[in-house]
Amino acid sequence: MTVWYDGGCPLCVREIGLMDRLDRRDRIEFVDVDREDAVCPIDRDLLLARLHAREDGEMVDGAAAFAAMWRAIPVMRPLGLVARNRVVLWLLERAYRGFLVVRPAVQRVFVRIFGDGEDGPAAGRV
Repeated sequence: MTVWYDGGCPLCVREIGLMDRLDRRDRIEFVDVDREDAVCPIDRDLLLARLHAREDGEMVDGAAAFAAMWRAIPVMRPLGLVARNRVVLWLLERAYRGFLVVRPAVQRVFVRIFGDGEDGPAAGRV
């Protein structure tokens, strides 16, 4: 599976870094859409606005992309399977949309506290 994420977002970089470390079987290819050389299957602005993933050939975004990513990581798989339930996925999507509204403010606070994250956990192989 492939996950496209915003490498210019310090929170996203940390989250993807954690998922990358948990993906011990290398089942996920992480693509930093913020890089000029990133191969984008859809509009780059759409990929930067929301997390996207391709699972079994199907492109998903938002909470569904997180759930797909979780299903690919054995330790996270139970959560990803629970998210197949429409009600659970609906709730996760609402939470994700709420997060997107406050994301810029959270990023500013995060950068003040932890720095820009460029040398964080996602640096390197991601």
